Amino acid sequence: MKYFPIYLDANYINAMIIGGGEVAARKIELLLKSTTKISIMSKTLNASVERLVNLHQLTWLKHNYEPGHLNHYNIVIAATDSCEVNSAVAAESNQLNILTNVVDQPELCNYITPAIIDRNPMIIAMSSSGSAPILLRMLREQIEKTLPYGYGKLADFSFKFRDHVKARVKSIRDRRTFWERTLRGNIGAAILAGETTSAEQQLIASLKAQVPPPSGEIVFIHTGDGNPDNLTLNAHREMQFADAVFYDQEVNTDIIEYIRRDASKFPQDIASSILINVQHALDLAEQGEKVIYLLNGTVELPSNKTLANSTVTKKHIYSGS
Repeated sequence: MKYFPIYLDANYINAMIIGGGEVAARKIELLLKSTTKISIMSKTLNASVERLVNLHQLTWLKHNYEPGHLNHYNIVIAATDSCEVNSAVAAESNQLNILTNVVDQPELCNYITPAIIDRNPMIIAMSSSGSAPILLRMLREQIEKTLPYGYGKLADFSFKFRDHVKARVKSIRDRRTFWERTLRGNIGAAILAGETTSAEQQLIASLKAQVPPPSGEIVFIHTGDGNPDNLTLNAHREMQFADAVFYDQEVNTDIIEYIRRDASKFPQDIASSILINVQHALDLAEQGEKVIYLLNGTVELPSNKTLANSTVTKKHIYSGS
């Protein structure tokens, strides 16, 4: 990756905007979603920037860019219409190891601002690393259409009851299973429908009841032609909830990127279809883990007595072309 994705704690942001035009106004409006610790350096301000300065009591340095004013800031955005000024700002800011963004001049930036989908407190940030802004906009539009605005309510609800659930459900894996079942089921549907009181009552009742341990299983995913784009939705869902994954060198490593980040990964040199690690996989499943066994192509598994005699739930998903 050319850019490393990261989120900054807004409590520590102290930003300087160089410029007082419309581009500066857009940058200020974005920053105001997180902080009011914003200073503007420009001899003149257009109406939009002036309104924001007055409305939010922002600091205005009433002169054009001059070196020596950036030391106390940790984010600097150059938003003037002068390439010469922007270059000078970037040179000083980078020398001070400050996060620096120069509008429309990515070669001078040490960070870029991603496209954002705001479902506060859930924030989705996306970037094409500056290579395909139109494609990025198309992707953002698709996600916006499929992501209900109420997802922010789900996050608020989860935060409100996080400590209660943690006190009742001790295991990290059990808590993950509990929240997945809660948010995907009737409680999640009630939250999205605005029926918060009903959702809270249902959650409290479920916490008072005996929380069953998660039941483990092994999911064999036949990856077909190995193209990640051809994976079925069912395969994607299973992979996102995996606790462990087994695979060999014949499996396209791009598919591994779709596995849940925290899942334990067990690569093997011998073809996965030989099931050399099947006992290990069964042991993990018997401990309540969801185990994914990735298989190249659509080949049927050979007969395996250990697997056949196990009471662990087993299922096959055929994906890819």
